[in-house]
Amino acid sequence: MARPDKSAAVAELVEDFRSAQATVLTEYRGLSVTSMKALRRSLGADTKYSVVKNTLTKIAAKEAGVSVPDELLKGPSAVAFIKGDPITAAKSLKNFQKENPLLVIKGGIFEGKSISVAEIMKLADLESREVLLAKLAGAMKASLAKAARSFDALRIKREAESGTPTPTPVTEVITEVVAEVVAESPVAEVVAEAPAESAPEVTPEN
Repeated sequence: MARPDKSAAVAELVEDFRSAQATVLTEYRGLSVTSMKALRRSLGADTKYSVVKNTLTKIAAKEAGVSVPDELLKGPSAVAFIKGDPITAAKSLKNFQKENPLLVIKGGIFEGKSISVAEIMKLADLESREVLLAKLAGAMKASLAKAARSFDALRIKREAESGTPTPTPVTEVITEVVAEVVAESPVAEVVAEAPAESAPEVTPEN
């Protein structure tokens, strides 16, 4: 590789290391071109999977301030630069490896620290950000539904005692306020789709 080409390759790798949320180094020996394409598709647009030269990768990692153990840069290497959710990417790698044992996961870098294959597998077993947000959204819906019923029960009781109806049901007020809060929160994208957990009905006290 000519010197200008090497400089350009190193510069690109430096940017990949700096922009990645996590990095996983693999050995692809034995994988066909078709399998490599399938792996890239499974990793999605948020992960760049590139065949690299070990010497250039080592230089780029150093320039990017990333410490890559020497044992990860042996044999034919390909690197997954994960710019999205590391858990989702780890799941994709793990699932692909089950169907394609020739893919060897050597280790990686996560949150600036070197991680082993076992740690990558543990990461793959965690619930993804989307799942956690969906569960949080469901829990929020259930809690809000319970609170709304409690307030409405109190409203009905006071109406019965005073004989004067409340202009606006408390449930509507809570719903409007919560909608504004949720719209600005990280769960906004999944709240609409998350199923609310059932909450017990609250009846007015006698």
